[in-house]
Amino acid sequence: MTTTEAPSGTELVGRAGDLVELARKHATWQDENRLLHDEVLRGIVDAGLHKMRIPVRYGGYESNTATVADVIAELARGDGSVGWTMNTWAIGCWLAGLFPDETQDEIFADPEVWIGNSVSPNGVATPTDGGAILNGKWPFSTGILHSQWFVHSAVQAVGEGDYVPIVVAVPAADLTIVDDWHTAGLRGTGSVTTIAQDLFVPASRIVPMLPVIMENKHLSEANADSVVWQAPFSPSAAALAGAVPLGMARAAREVFFERLPNRKITYTNYERQSEAPLTHLQVAEAEAKIDEAAFHVRGAAERVDSKAASGAAWTMTERASARMKMGAATLRAREAVDVFKTASGGSSIYTEVPIQRIERDVQTVSLHGLLHPNTNLELYGRVLCGLEPNTHLI
Repeated sequence: MTTTEAPSGTELVGRAGDLVELARKHATWQDENRLLHDEVLRGIVDAGLHKMRIPVRYGGYESNTATVADVIAELARGDGSVGWTMNTWAIGCWLAGLFPDETQDEIFADPEVWIGNSVSPNGVATPTDGGAILNGKWPFSTGILHSQWFVHSAVQAVGEGDYVPIVVAVPAADLTIVDDWHTAGLRGTGSVTTIAQDLFVPASRIVPMLPVIMENKHLSEANADSVVWQAPFSPSAAALAGAVPLGMARAAREVFFERLPNRKITYTNYERQSEAPLTHLQVAEAEAKIDEAAFHVRGAAERVDSKAASGAAWTMTERASARMKMGAATLRAREAVDVFKTASGGSSIYTEVPIQRIERDVQTVSLHGLLHPNTNLELYGRVLCGLEPNTHLI
């Protein structure tokens, strides 16, 4: 065990910014090969960004939520697939920090460990001596192609026909991988399907979801007083996930303005697109939407950090608001990308023009079950109207 002096948030965000061009350099390769490039992974590790949510006692930084969100947004500015995968790994590290300390000793023994995660309970754990037998099939297993560990969600039998949701820590090598990640967007994440078949999971690698994940009743003694692990799962994860489409929208803005000086508007008298009033309206509209997305991401992250530091309890409205902010950030980012794509003209359909990939990525992330704007707005509205939430992921 060790401790490391954590770099400042400004330093870490700057390191992420330094990786933007590397991510862009390999973005087409990642899109075509459906996984992240080794140079990108090496760059993240060399910058120490994989340590942001690793406990300090293992050499990690325990960075606050605002810092992690800003880093994720920067990486997504380079390539949405890099940002989404980093978001998944950061959440995976956080989840691992809830397990008993003996399990954490095992997981974090590798200083360069990557930990993927899935919150869909697509497996069934049957109790047995010393643990449980796990069977299940999980699509969308982001990060599994590079991870050493994976935190999966499942249900565990507790009686005749009764089940409770759990999370289980599984060595990635124990899972079967199905190469089925043939998608329209976020192709570089390599979010293939994983299967567990009659896999024995020790009791120390099983955590009940509702009391531990949702109610912060930690099984880790070492992390019990850490500010990072005082935040509820859903608001913390919402702040990080919402940073991904924000980064994509910023990328769309940059690549649009890179092409703007050399573009005209075909079949019009505008020899320079930048002189057209329509263009002025478009870029102003898109910029306003990006500002709104950033407002929601920053607000969600700062609330997580401030409440964790103060130890204040979360109200149901605040929890639902975190989901709303994630959905609203996703919606505004998607709209901003759409404006820039519409203004990019017919030449933007070529694969070498980044805006087409960014559009596919932001459309894909907005369909994610937890980021979907409609789902999150409905949830927030239910709570505002005095109804119970229709999900335990809040």
